[in-house]
Amino acid sequence: MLQDLMPQAERIAAKLKARNETIGIAESSTAGLLSAALLAVPGASAYFMGGAVVYTRISRAELLRVTEADLGGITPSTEVYAMLFARKIKERLGTTWTLGETGTAGPTGSRYGHNAGHSCVAVIGPGGEKSITIETGKSDRMDNMRAFSIAALDLLEQVIG
Repeated sequence: MLQDLMPQAERIAAKLKARNETIGIAESSTAGLLSAALLAVPGASAYFMGGAVVYTRISRAELLRVTEADLGGITPSTEVYAMLFARKIKERLGTTWTLGETGTAGPTGSRYGHNAGHSCVAVIGPGGEKSITIETGKSDRMDNMRAFSIAALDLLEQVIG
C-alpha cells in the first residue's frame, strides 16, 4: 500500500525541500499512512516536523489539544473537522503546511451518520486553506485507507503547487 503513495510523496518532498518548507500531519482514518509515505522519502527530516494519528477523543484532546469549546457545533468526519485538525497541528508544530484528515474507513459507517468510505481532508499553507470530501462508496477498510491517502496527497500536491 505504501508503494502506491510513493510517487506523490516523492514529488511533495522535493517541492518542500527545494523551498525550505515544513509539514505536519494530523490524520485519523488513514492510520498514519500519510506520515509514513512522507517519511519514507530519504531526507524527510528536512521537511517533516511530525504527525499524529488522532483516532480517539483522548488522542484528540492530548495530541492536538482540542477542547470541547473548539468542537462547538462541529461534527466529526466533516471538512470543518478536518480543518480543525490541520489548524491544531499547525499550532502544535508551527509548520509551513499542515494536513488534517478524518473519516470512516469501514467496514461499517460512523455514529455520526457517515457511510464507510467517507473521508475529509484539509490543507493549510501560505496560499490559504482548502478542503475536500472523498466518498468511495466501498466498505473495504484497506481499499478506503489507500483511496483516502491518495486523495489527501493529491490535494496536498495541488495546494503546494
